[in-house]
Amino acid sequence: MGGLTEAKLRALAGERSFERGLAYADEVSGLEFGDGWVRASVRGTERYEVELLLGGRREPAGTCDCPYGQEGNFCKHLVALGLTVIAQEADLPRRRKAARDRTRGLDAWLAGMSRDDLLALVREEVAEDRNLRRRLELRAASARGDVAGIRSRIRELLDSGPFARYGYVEYADAHAYADQAAQAVSAIRSLTASGRAADAMALAREAIGMLAAVVESVDDSDGRLGEIGAGLADAHREACRAARPEPVELAHWLVTHALDDAADLTDVDPLDYEDLLGERGMAALRRYVTEAWKANRTGWAEKHLMRRLAKSGRDIDTVIAVHAADLAPNGHTHLLIARELDTAGRTVEALEWAERGIRETEDLATVDTALIDHLADRYTRTGRPADAVTLRRDHFAARRTLLAYQQLRAAAIAAACWPTEREKALAALRADAERADTCGGRVLVDILLDDGDVDAAWQAVDEHGAHDGQWLTLADQSRPTRPADALAVYLRLVTGLTHETGNRAYEQLVNLLLGIRDCHRLLGTPDDFTAYITDLRAAQKRKRNLMRLMDDHGLSGS
Repeated sequence: MGGLTEAKLRALAGERSFERGLAYADEVSGLEFGDGWVRASVRGTERYEVELLLGGRREPAGTCDCPYGQEGNFCKHLVALGLTVIAQEADLPRRRKAARDRTRGLDAWLAGMSRDDLLALVREEVAEDRNLRRRLELRAASARGDVAGIRSRIRELLDSGPFARYGYVEYADAHAYADQAAQAVSAIRSLTASGRAADAMALAREAIGMLAAVVESVDDSDGRLGEIGAGLADAHREACRAARPEPVELAHWLVTHALDDAADLTDVDPLDYEDLLGERGMAALRRYVTEAWKANRTGWAEKHLMRRLAKSGRDIDTVIAVHAADLAPNGHTHLLIARELDTAGRTVEALEWAERGIRETEDLATVDTALIDHLADRYTRTGRPADAVTLRRDHFAARRTLLAYQQLRAAAIAAACWPTEREKALAALRADAERADTCGGRVLVDILLDDGDVDAAWQAVDEHGAHDGQWLTLADQSRPTRPADALAVYLRLVTGLTHETGNRAYEQLVNLLLGIRDCHRLLGTPDDFTAYITDLRAAQKRKRNLMRLMDDHGLSGS
């Protein structure tokens, strides 16, 4: 059963759905067993079709056509089926054998029927099952090469209208639409298999366009339409391999498609067709791509195609030209060029582009920080630590952040000039804070704490203030040397937390109490701590989880 247990069902469904599923265990009927799956109907508000996937190494999973199940959740109906399977565990081998025997019996019965009887049976089933009739009609049209009929049928399959409410296919109906639309892929492949590859190729292109036209009006949260789009792309490629279309025409379609919105749906890569295009088709492909890029040098799709073709041909200069034609103002594109040149072994040019990116960024506060990191790393590797410090200093001057300070510190330590650089950086931060810049004061506190300069941090918080997180960090760092100061901070923070509930607040409160206990130990006043804890427990005694957590940490009082 794939290790199916009540505990696993509870974990998959969650407490609420599991408890509700218990009440539906008697509503399960029509169990069908196969290798690795169990299907049944479960009566709820309506009768729902439910399937559990079991066996092998995978975790149990399932589907249900109730509204909650269609959202991808492991619903109460799946829980009910799972409980039924667990209850019948001893009988499962027999049931599975019986299912296999029924399948073999059905096969034998069908094989023994006369042609007329079999036709009568199929006609009877087709009359009762609309979807079966449509699938068979499509297969028949494919078999006889009825392209007009297949085209008409594919248009019906991809028409989202019958599933749309108020012009939009909602999630609850998207699965049924996707099941219907997927039949278009089978029809096109059947046409290729029947020797009509050229027609299949044309229909695949039409179908891709039709699916792309409706995708924005379908809630495709499960990604089914993307799978169908990929299937249509594969069907198109298979048809092309069989039909061998004219290379230049194929190149034109590939480029046109790659620049169209439908490209996101199918992910067709023109280079996958290289063997079909041949030399003449590839030349046409390059020409069409180049023309498209020159007409729109900032278009994402045009740039992507140009870079893709250039990289496939190891044409680094064209790759750089594409990037250079649309430089981002924050230096990101300069960084991409520098990386391409580094990869190609053209390190001098790579460095020039990286430095140009810094020069051409009007405000270093907005620069792509990855460019700063890249250039500082190159300076360090090439024996230019002073340049790395200058770069980091300029960046810190533009962006007064803890990270920029840490990076300046690392560069300056490597260049053996940190004391001087630190004084300059702290002077700038203090100047910001003196201008009543609250942000500047708090950054100063963070930086002093990061440096471990506790005394300077105390002075900064006294002058400029701090938020609770900074006060806590300061108290934690100060506790060994300034326990009285740390104690005052802990006591103030505890007062705020005593008005809160919830396990997270209790954990924070206990951590503060442990700090208070340590401060009293360092101050030689353990009796004061015992009295404090006793009073606190008396005031908070209704919070049972807090009391339990305090007991676990030995915070028991007198």
